[in-house]
Order: sequence, then structure tokens, then C-alpha cells
Amino acid sequence: MIWRSLLRDIGVLTAEHIFLVGIACLVATVVGVALGIAGTRNPRLRSVSLTVASILQTIPSLALFGFLIPIPIIGGIGMHTAILCLILYALLPVLRNTVVGISEVDAPAREAAVAMGMTGQELLRFVELPLAAPTIMAGIRTAVVTTIGTATIAAVIGGGGLGVLIFRGVASVDTLSILAGAIPAALLAIAADGVLNWVERRIRTGRSGPRV
Repeated sequence: MIWRSLLRDIGVLTAEHIFLVGIACLVATVVGVALGIAGTRNPRLRSVSLTVASILQTIPSLALFGFLIPIPIIGGIGMHTAILCLILYALLPVLRNTVVGISEVDAPAREAAVAMGMTGQELLRFVELPLAAPTIMAGIRTAVVTTIGTATIAAVIGGGGLGVLIFRGVASVDTLSILAGAIPAALLAIAADGVLNWVERRIRTGRSGPRV
């Protein structure tokens, strides 16, 4: 009976954990790529956004929860605050890799595209983003894997996820509960890393350069 209840909890909390990580990384990817693209066009924006994202990355997760909870509307106890916190943590690798990937596109490729009459948007769409895609994907991979581990802290503010089992085990000195939360989280991270590594390699090997 205990094992059945524990397995049920693992299933439910694993689903919650995947939801937390999925939403946070999706939003962080959209925001990070957009900011990164804009940053390659605006050096001041690039400097400010990377600095802010780097500072956020250094703030301990519990402290960041403490900062967010009192803020009206976006703060409080629950999953929404946990997701916001995870978005802020996942932002840096996506933003940084987007800036690096686009900035490192070879000048001859850009010049050839411009000579063919491409506009700025066409240059970004058909040349810069395809060439930067492997680097951007590596940033997304880093963000997802690290967020899976960080998401266990969400349980502290009622955000759910596998951290519930870990903190329950710590509170009751129950090694089984700790392992029931830690092992699935580790397996999720390994699985996500493997899948995204495969996607990254496919992008790298399938990339044939810009069609200009």
C-alpha cells in the first residue's frame, strides 16, 4: 500500500516537474532568443541584458523566491512564482548563446547575402539564424538540464514538482522519499540532455550553410 501510494506520488509530481520545466524553458527560450537577436543589433541592449541575466543567475534560488513573493500579481505562493523564478534562471544560457552564435557568423556569409540584395530580416532568417542554430540549441540544452535540477526548489513555495518528495524526506529523515524525488529528477535531466544533444548534433551535421 505504501509503495503504491509512493509510486502514485512520483507519477503526479513528475508530471508537475515536467510542466514547470517545460513552461519555464519555453518562455526563457522565446525571450532569450528575441533579446539575443536584438542585442546583436544594439550593443547597449546586449550589455545590459547580459549583465542583468548574469546577476540573476548568481542570486540563490531561495533568496530569489523571497524577492518575488511580496510582489503584487506576479508574486505570492504557488506554481506561478516558481515558474517565473525558473524562467529568470534559464534565461542566461539561451541569451548568451544566441548573442554568441549570431555574432560569430562569418563576415563573408553576411557580405554575400547583402550583395544578393537580402534585407536585414532576410539576412537574419536565411543566414544568421541557420548558422547560429547549433550554438543556440546548446544554450537551450544547458538551460533545460539545469532547470530540471533547480525546479526541485519550487516545492518550498508550494510550486509542486519532485522537490516535494525530497523536502518531505528531509523533514521526516526518510531516505526513501528523498531518493523517490532525486532519482526521477536525475533521470529526467539525463533523458533531456540525451535528446537535446541528439537534436544539437542533427542540426550541426545537417547544416549546409546559407543558400545565397
